[in-house]
Amino acid sequence: MRLIIKNGHIIDPGNIDTVTSIIIDDGIITHIAESAAVFSEKDKQDIQIIDAAGCFVVPGLIDMHVHLRDPGHEYKESIETGIRAAAAGGFTAVCCMPNTRPVNDNRQITDYIIKTADQLQSVAVYPVASISRGLKGHELSDFGELKESGAVAVSDDGLTVSESQLMRRALEYAKGVGLKVISHCEDAGLSDGDMNEGLMSTRMGLAGIPNAAESIMVMRDIALCELTGSPVHIAHVSTKESVHAIRDAKLRGALVTAETAPHYFTLTDEAVGNYDTNAKMNPPLRSREDREAIRKGLADGTIDVIVTDHAPHSVLEKEVEFEKAANGIIGLETSLPLGLKLVAEGAITLEMLIEKMSKNPSEIIGLSRNIAVNEPANLTIIDTERSFTYDVEKGFSKSKNSPFNGWQFKGMAVYTIVNGRVVFENK
Repeated sequence: MRLIIKNGHIIDPGNIDTVTSIIIDDGIITHIAESAAVFSEKDKQDIQIIDAAGCFVVPGLIDMHVHLRDPGHEYKESIETGIRAAAAGGFTAVCCMPNTRPVNDNRQITDYIIKTADQLQSVAVYPVASISRGLKGHELSDFGELKESGAVAVSDDGLTVSESQLMRRALEYAKGVGLKVISHCEDAGLSDGDMNEGLMSTRMGLAGIPNAAESIMVMRDIALCELTGSPVHIAHVSTKESVHAIRDAKLRGALVTAETAPHYFTLTDEAVGNYDTNAKMNPPLRSREDREAIRKGLADGTIDVIVTDHAPHSVLEKEVEFEKAANGIIGLETSLPLGLKLVAEGAITLEMLIEKMSKNPSEIIGLSRNIAVNEPANLTIIDTERSFTYDVEKGFSKSKNSPFNGWQFKGMAVYTIVNGRVVFENK
């Protein structure tokens, strides 16, 4: 099967930035040329042609932080519905977190996730296994076995590894077997609250979570990274103090990378003002000052990656009193539009957005996302002029917990291509 993408503006940062055509044979890029007429008449019946005029063709987007809830919580999300939502959002690959039931701390669960995703022949799923057995923070999982079975990283996301010695050993062990450590940075003793600590929490009468609950653990894990010489990736950065600590660490040469999510560069704790549980998450939405620091961190390279932290919850967990509501929002179908909004506002360039949603995550977890001859054709085609209103009820996730329902957006993924196959088309 041959796929031809013609007339698109190809942007692969540091590699290509031009209007040209791509020819794909059996999932591999075979030609990048101005003329797409590189085929014989007899092949025409086996050709699919996409006219990408007016659109950008970029390396396939990767979300390295999602919760697919499968196995164990399929009423919230399944691998099938999760990757359908990912494809609709322009993602060609996702990394799923281990807080499933049972926890992904062994070969059997990792195998199940990979085999289930492979059978669907759509978006690639790369499991992130747990740092500690059962996410209990006491005993390390078998990183060697998990690496062999296909895990690309380890994390106790949703919980922090509070024992510093265990975290040190995790960094050393992960370095030895070639896994990345993704750290959920939260001091549990400081985070017994429902939203950001500040004026809004006081007005609403809700217990607050101070910035220090995150930044203290960020600083600890940077110190352990420097002690061990092992890389660490900081998850879902939300505070100005964390941004400052990561920036300073990078200047010292520490092997630290970091991510944030669209809600942290778009919203503030004011979004919780009407006790909207769809704006309740962990870490919580922070202040305007924190939001500005996140934007600056994206612009200057302190924050390497934009993720969704896609966290589906049903009405059973969300349509309850604010204090009892579960943390988290869905985000696979709004991440790219919110990133493009950031570009339109001049906070970052389109090239920077592609780096943070494709090139950098691929490098961190050891994948290839290049638009080049002989490379697998994992591509996202983006129409930056397509306007739409986000209707969460029409989304592909099983859950509907989004604070962006009804928002007007300009820009979306119109084709998602995985190994040369169109897995989603937004018509």
